[in-house]
Amino acid sequence: MAKRFQPGVISANDLISGKVIYLAANDNWVERLEEGELITDEARADARLELALGQPEIAVGAYVAPAEATDTGIRPAHFREDFRATGPSAPARKSWGTL
Repeated sequence: MAKRFQPGVISANDLISGKVIYLAANDNWVERLEEGELITDEARADARLELALGQPEIAVGAYVAPAEATDTGIRPAHFREDFRATGPSAPARKSWGTL
């Protein structure tokens, strides 16, 4: 049985900074989930993902992240995406030297 399509946004990581980014309806990458395009059609999601995957000089690891429209805007539909949208819970390491 095929997996049922779930609305979402195209999410990736910025190649240079590593920040989470989202593809907006105007084809620009944005850092705020609320500015990303909420895609509700599977064919459109496939096309938008193909566009994102074709930009490896900007974004890496692009995929359709589950999201939903609420009264207050677009929100993640899964805790993993909520975590990615709000950032890490621990400060970044300053050095990757010996532990």
